[in-house]
Amino acid sequence: MTREEKNQIIDELVVTLSQFNNFYITDFETLNSEKTSKLRRACFTKQVQLKVAKNSLIKKALEKIEGDFSLMIPTLKGSSAIMASESSSLPAKLIKDFRRESGKNATKPGFKSAYIDGGIYVGEDQLDALAALKSKNELIGDVIGLLQSPAQSVISGLKGQGAKIAGILKTLEERAA
Repeated sequence: MTREEKNQIIDELVVTLSQFNNFYITDFETLNSEKTSKLRRACFTKQVQLKVAKNSLIKKALEKIEGDFSLMIPTLKGSSAIMASESSSLPAKLIKDFRRESGKNATKPGFKSAYIDGGIYVGEDQLDALAALKSKNELIGDVIGLLQSPAQSVISGLKGQGAKIAGILKTLEERAA
């Protein structure tokens, strides 16, 4: 591979990593071609970008973008791929689902590290926590639901008491007249 080709790959990685606030570094070195194709299709249908590159090129791309990725650099061993997505939990869910479909003791694709909205997560033990993360839209929906529940209680209480309130107002009006 020539220096120009390497620089082109690094530039493509920089664009991908800068475009998304969430990306995972994964390992699927031992997957055969059939399973690799299946993983690529799953990523495509879920709108997760999957880029395979040499560790040295990924490292150089991380160094070119803004942020401190020093905790991720040691995870760049063996075969590495980047999974980038708008959703913080979607790649983790995709990895877990793919493992579940592959068999009881499947460990590939492996999880090395992740960058989620400024936070860095390293190690296989973080995968379950990342899969459980709610997206920004889900969190906004939860907050709106919590804000609406007191108002809905007041409205439903007033609906049941509407006839009584109208009767009281009518009585007060008659007394004043």
